[in-house]
Amino acid sequence: MRIVLDTNVLISATLWDNSLSHKLLIKLIEKNIEIFTRLEIIEEYKKVPLRDFKYKIEEAESIIQHLISFLGIVNPISWLEVIKEDPSDNKILECAIASSSTFILSYDNHLLKLKEFGEIKILTPNDFIKLI
Repeated sequence: MRIVLDTNVLISATLWDNSLSHKLLIKLIEKNIEIFTRLEIIEEYKKVPLRDFKYKIEEAESIIQHLISFLGIVNPISWLEVIKEDPSDNKILECAIASSSTFILSYDNHLLKLKEFGEIKILTPNDFIKLI
């Protein structure tokens, strides 16, 4: 099984130790489920601890290095224009296609309202946990 975690799920999973996303991330790692991202998602992630949580750059970099240790990084070769309301969300779909993922986990309504994209199911972490 291959999964893409949206930026908001990565943030919840790494900045809140008792969150559902954190517990899910641990479970995914323990089950050796492949988790993918791309550099644009990492860059988006990196801004949040600095901007919203007042982390120092060194702390944010440390978190990023830890993330990279268990995330597969892909480089999409095609770009999509599926989500018109928030075009930056297309990077999540592009990542899922490039990694041949079967699931995208997100809290983003633009993605969630799609429910699926081709063979890729789009779920909240809460709904995904019910499946595994």
